Amino acid sequence: MVSPDILVAIDALQVAYARSLDRFDMTGWLQCFEDDAGSYICTIRENEEQDLPLALMMDDNPARLADRVRFINEVWAGTFEEYATRHFIQRLDCTEKVPGRYTVESNFMVAYTTDRRNSEILCAGLYLDDIAINAVGARFASKKAVLDTVATPRYLVYPV
Repeated sequence: MVSPDILVAIDALQVAYARSLDRFDMTGWLQCFEDDAGSYICTIRENEEQDLPLALMMDDNPARLADRVRFINEVWAGTFEEYATRHFIQRLDCTEKVPGRYTVESNFMVAYTTDRRNSEILCAGLYLDDIAINAVGARFASKKAVLDTVATPRYLVYPV
């Protein structure tokens, strides 16, 4: 059984993650990951079920996470139609792998709104997270977003 204090730290990390993305704070998003080992992968359920190493986004090390932030903030700036997101996350399961490391599964749904003020569901799926908790707090060692659908109603610029 995972202690309530650990669950509070894990939920606070998920809130910080969602808040960062919903506020276009990519630096804050990056701070949700471990400095020396963080990774983010976004794939579809079909690929996950068939153990296929294909992904929509594969930032499998800290340098690639930093590159994603740089690309969104600098390289791609002004080249795509902005959209606002709202993340909804529901923790389903949490188990301790080793002391200080937790495997967490959560449902998620991301709604988006365009400049035209139309809102739709961007995607829904399952987060598969490896979370490290130490004196600094909770951080993602790895985060995998597994989308339920093969396609989204628009292109993905921001992580989900």
